[in-house]
Amino acid sequence: MPTHASVLIIGAGISGLVCAHALHKSGIDAQIVEASPRPGGVIHTELREGYLLELGPQSFSSTPQILDLCRDVNIESELIAAPPRAPRFLLLDGQLKQIPLIPPAFLTSSLFNFGTKWSMLRDALGRSNAPNADESVANFTRRKFSAELLDKLAGPIVSGVHAGDPEKLSLRAAFPQIHEAERTTNSVLRGLTRAAKSAKSKDGSQQRRTLQSFRNGNETLMRALATNLGLALRTEAAVTEIHPIFATDATNSSPKFEVSLNARGAAEQITADHLILATPTYVTASLLRGFHSNFASTLGPIEYAPLAVVSLGYRIADIGHSLEGFGFLVPRSSGLRTLGAVWNSSLFPNRAPEGHALLTSFLGGATDPHAITLSPDELVSTVHKEIAPVMQIRQTPVFSNVTLYPRALPQYNLGHSERISTLQKLRAEFPNLWLAGNYLRGPSIGACVEQALAEANEIRKRLNV
Repeated sequence: MPTHASVLIIGAGISGLVCAHALHKSGIDAQIVEASPRPGGVIHTELREGYLLELGPQSFSSTPQILDLCRDVNIESELIAAPPRAPRFLLLDGQLKQIPLIPPAFLTSSLFNFGTKWSMLRDALGRSNAPNADESVANFTRRKFSAELLDKLAGPIVSGVHAGDPEKLSLRAAFPQIHEAERTTNSVLRGLTRAAKSAKSKDGSQQRRTLQSFRNGNETLMRALATNLGLALRTEAAVTEIHPIFATDATNSSPKFEVSLNARGAAEQITADHLILATPTYVTASLLRGFHSNFASTLGPIEYAPLAVVSLGYRIADIGHSLEGFGFLVPRSSGLRTLGAVWNSSLFPNRAPEGHALLTSFLGGATDPHAITLSPDELVSTVHKEIAPVMQIRQTPVFSNVTLYPRALPQYNLGHSERISTLQKLRAEFPNLWLAGNYLRGPSIGACVEQALAEANEIRKRLNV
């Protein structure tokens, strides 16, 4: 690697790779280093015994930015979409019940009592004021709707999206569209409807977001971006220290950065004009310890939820359920440890050998952090025991794989928005320092791509490119 880089990116997960790609596309010399042996972070696909496993995110929602990336690296033809009407289910009283996704279906559903349905009508027809103070998802749901909706729907969604605890998760930070809907129109339903119409009028698109993957798994995008970067990407290159270097004269007050690396056992030094940290908060805090003590105190409180990803393969002949749908979520009141399950082989082709099904379940999260301390065998046994009665599975799995993430997803808990605001003010003290990652605008792949592109665009402006 050169001893100088116009832009150095630390971390080759989705955020770092997208930053590097966007800068390279603009002709900017951007180098990227990754401590682990492979790029891609938690977006990791493996083929084992005929099963195509997603060890991290199972799919992603389509966005214009992701489509543009796929076109840039010539993998648009590899995109595949899940059945657009695939139902989603809740596990209630030992039975799978379809989630009503639109208001008319909700009002006629037998899943919720009259009080919960009336709260929906009250929101649609009435007015309410969002509190000025940060509000948890749980408090919001109870205030606006009902404890039943929290238990049966809002809580499971929080577990599925954030692996979080609704009593701690900030509505403003984790679900900003919902918070903004009530704030601007005094009604969640009216506000969301208005926002959807506004979005359509701005981009002229009538296309509905679809659930997507690639023929050979989500890591297809990571591999394509990495290949496109070529020698600008280095793996097994861990950053050990970063020091800002301020100009000694008044002509340029923006610092450069001296970065120390351990690259496969060899020490190296790189000077960078611009530095992007696309790393988890605990890594970012450590690397910025020499900049300002407040970086650590601001980033430190951001917690991460642990997660166990349990992939099980079964013979279709041993499953009584049709497996038509996306999968199911499990309310915490059920007493089960499984947070939810995705029916991979029902969503995308070639996820399992002929005559077999692949089901991926999740345990742990903020509400059950000790789940990942179980052995792989115990996790497999727990999941099979819990889902077998629900899906009428008559035999033990013929294939299993367990992946553990002690720090899977950052938690957008109460106070998160203020922490991020403070963080950006600290960052502004170092004009050539940039941050990217899933703790900023959302944990989804689409949110990470959008935020990374925004950072790259700011650097282009700074460099007048």
